[in-house]
Amino acid sequence: MLLADLHIHSTWSDGKLPIPEIIDLFGRTGHDVIAITDHIVNTDNLIGKVTHRMKLSVTAASFAAYRAEIEHETRRAWDTYRMIVIPGAELTQNRVLRKTSAHALALGMDEFISAEGSVEEMLTRAKEADAIVVACHPNEQSDYFANTFYLWNQREQVSDMIDLWEIACRWDLFPRVGKARLPYVGNSDFHQPQHIWAWKTLLPCEKNVADVYAALRRGTGLGVTRLEPRPTAAPLPVAAFAAV
Repeated sequence: MLLADLHIHSTWSDGKLPIPEIIDLFGRTGHDVIAITDHIVNTDNLIGKVTHRMKLSVTAASFAAYRAEIEHETRRAWDTYRMIVIPGAELTQNRVLRKTSAHALALGMDEFISAEGSVEEMLTRAKEADAIVVACHPNEQSDYFANTFYLWNQREQVSDMIDLWEIACRWDLFPRVGKARLPYVGNSDFHQPQHIWAWKTLLPCEKNVADVYAALRRGTGLGVTRLEPRPTAAPLPVAAFAAV
């Protein structure tokens, strides 16, 4: 089982660490697979406009540089830690009401995907780009600002556009995702170093990019776990396996 964290933010959006420091932190702590998923935020409302003004979003203009840095660090991560790095983004629509807000990871993306328009239009663009789409924190979270309920409330209508659902994110579990028998992953929604100990995904596959993508697209046989906090000088074993 490969230890994976597929929801990680850097200083390209609202994370606290630059990508090279993220690579070293996750590499030293024994991760096999990570995804860099900085925000791509919509610009068609006031919240989105403010977010862009604060430079908390990857943009169409900055995407090539963002993607190039991920590619450079992907090679270093493999050479140094034998860790796979997946390029991605978190397509982000923040609205005043939580029930109309939606966040979705687009994993394996090589081209910019806009977060403009309706949620359905955003998801359609991600699927047309052949990205693996993950519904982020779909149920109630302890961090109020992170609550984004649109995808869950519209799950029947958007099910064909979602590959996986976060059943665990940061410190929270979402039993309703499990009860609905949806394909799931667990992620840290990493923004700062202490989030290294949050939820992870266990992937039953060989350690290469093709097998990782295939396992995620199948969405079966996956597990979730958390690491036990301890000094990070040496690689860490996976903590107690917790299949949901």
